[in-house]
Amino acid sequence: MPRTNFQELLDAGVHFGHLARKWNPKMAPYIFDQKNGIHIIDLHKSIVKIDEAANVLKQLARSGRKILFVATKKQAKEIVAEKAASVNMPFVTERWPGGMLTNFPTIRKAVKKMNTIDKMIEDGTFDTLAKRERLQVTRQRAKLEKNLGSIKDLSRLPSALFVVDVQKEMNAVKEANRLNIPVIAMVDTCCDPTPIDYVIPANDDAAKSIALIMDVVCGAIAEGLSERKLEKEKEAPEQTEEKAPAGKKLRARKTAVKAEAAVEAPAETAAPVEAAAEAPAEAAAAEAKAE
Repeated sequence: MPRTNFQELLDAGVHFGHLARKWNPKMAPYIFDQKNGIHIIDLHKSIVKIDEAANVLKQLARSGRKILFVATKKQAKEIVAEKAASVNMPFVTERWPGGMLTNFPTIRKAVKKMNTIDKMIEDGTFDTLAKRERLQVTRQRAKLEKNLGSIKDLSRLPSALFVVDVQKEMNAVKEANRLNIPVIAMVDTCCDPTPIDYVIPANDDAAKSIALIMDVVCGAIAEGLSERKLEKEKEAPEQTEEKAPAGKKLRARKTAVKAEAAVEAPAETAAPVEAAAEAPAEAAAAEAKAE
């Protein structure tokens, strides 16, 4: 069953493309018609492509991988940040840091610098600095938080990129292509779909359109995460069951040892009893001889 339907996409304005004179001929397979100088996107194809992208993202989330969301345009910033944070995924909604993927170690150093400042504030080192130094550190921390705060938990390269507006985020797409990282993107009629691995033909300017696609995508990621959690919970009891037989064997061995000891014990106690029974007989024989 499709994750969305024709009417939902229509109500959100996903079908509105760009001006016909600004179109990219490579988007022709996804264009249904032209009306009042504006291209209309074929929503039936959009539904298929949304499902395809959602399934890919679900599998990535299920395997515990990270998807980086990129959207720096004004109308997409808050929507993408909110939806990505809800599924605990990293995102970039401010300026794209050049070389973020191709020069990832340097970006990690900047994130570590931010963490170091946080530790200074916690252990009281920050308070020992001069007033001017404190001001400089505070400004540096604010700048790092603005640009890199949303990716501080990204310890390795992401497994995929989700992009809103391919033209605006071209640098991010180029870096991902260079590193063979799959790119999933909302592609409008004015964009080139060639560098995109999973194209979602949709209006990337309207907030409603972006919100709807993000809802579907993040819903699929949430499904993948919940399935991963259930799998882990199932694995935990199985591991304890595997360990249990060894424990049972040990307990059985202990009880067997105790049983053997109990069997041997009566034999040992029987010896003194026999000796006690023989003693009166010997005494009686001695008396008879004396007489």
